[in-house]
This record gives sequence, structure tokens and C-alpha cells, in this order.
Amino acid sequence: MDISKIKVIAMDLDGTLTQHKEQLDAKHRRVLDKLSEKYKLIMVGAGQTGRIFNQMGQYPIDIIGNYGLQYAKYNAQTKGLDTVRDEVFPIDRDSIEKKVTYFRQKYGFTEYRGENVEYHVSGCITFPILGTKAIQTEKLAFDPDRKKRRAFYGEVVKEFSDYNVFVGGSSSFDMSPKPYNKYYALDLYCKENGYSHDEVVYIGDDYGQGGNDESVYLSDFNYLTIDDYRDFAKVVKELL
Repeated sequence: MDISKIKVIAMDLDGTLTQHKEQLDAKHRRVLDKLSEKYKLIMVGAGQTGRIFNQMGQYPIDIIGNYGLQYAKYNAQTKGLDTVRDEVFPIDRDSIEKKVTYFRQKYGFTEYRGENVEYHVSGCITFPILGTKAIQTEKLAFDPDRKKRRAFYGEVVKEFSDYNVFVGGSSSFDMSPKPYNKYYALDLYCKENGYSHDEVVYIGDDYGQGGNDESVYLSDFNYLTIDDYRDFAKVVKELL
């Protein structure tokens, strides 16, 4: 990476800047403030822009959400977000239910709490192996190293060929309609805002097989890996 060329820092949130679903802390907020003096900052998330904005304590930053299906710019006057893009894709629920049920029966995941599948307004879907109402402690204990899901990840990718499939959290598969993933989202952002890929560096923790940052990690974008969100200041030190 040629730091002298960098103009944009793009980031994941959970696991990169914060603990999963936890609020942005004051320490990392100060680091972002310092970075913003030199670079354009943008979040590239798997969740909705509004959720990311609130989790960050309404930090003044532009946000790409839902793998690029959403894009919102920070409005300094209103101190809120102005939605630029909010795409919605249709879902064939009957087909999805059959495919998820097939994998439950094949791999013995037939007992679960709540619904078989979680459907998102955007058209993204989640295959929650323990169900939509699973207890948090059970979810965290199910597959923390992701070995269980990676054992049949290739099968899920093949069966859900209209989706980009991610090994999400500790007990689910998350899916976004093709071509939407974080690489597509960041590439689109560059095209819309006049940046080349070598002017951008991405920071993310989920870069392994099936991770939702993997598409950027394997691309021509500059990439800084992080394995513990508490190390964020160390990871970006060279940029400051």
C-alpha cells in the first residue's frame, strides 16, 4: 500500500470498530476524528444504514448499508442521514423455505426456536441455524470458529446461486442478492465519487472464507486486517 495515495478509509463496524452490536466507544471516536482530518471516511456495512448510524452514536460519517443496497450521506445541518439509495429485491419465499429445510434435514438442524428463515425488507435473507428466536448464549456457543458451517458452505453457495452467501455471526448464513457484496458496494462508491481503488484502504475483521469482508480482502483494494476491535488504533497508526 502506498499511503501517499490514500484518500478514503472504508471500514466495517462490528468486530472492527466495536464489539458485536455494541456502541462506538469514546476512544475509537477520537481515532476517527483524527483520521477524518486527513481522509474521507466511510462505513461499509452488512446492516441497515440507520442501525449503523445509531450504533456509532450518530457519528458524522457517510454509510453504505446492506452490502450496497443502501447508501446514505451525513447531513451536517440536520445531523442526520440523507438516503441516496435504498434498493429492495423480491424474495421467492417458497423456494427459500424449501432450500433451508433441505439443509436442516441433511445436517440435523431440525430443532430450532422461532422461524425457519429471517427475511429482510431489502431482499437479503438469513438462514438462522438455531432459529430466529434462539437464545444468545446458545448462538455464541454453536460455531464460534465457523468450522461447522464452513464444512458445508460450498453446498449452500451452490444451492443459493442467486445470492452472495456469508458465514454470519456464530450460528447463521447471511445472504444478499447478487451482485451485492462489500466489494461491489465499495467499487460502486468509487465510480460514483471519482476514486480509484488504489486511493482507498479498507479495514475489516471478517476476511476468512465466507466472511462478509472476504470479497474486498481478495480484491485489488488496499486492505488492513484486524482481529480484535480493541486494536483499531494500532492498525491505523501508519495512516496517521
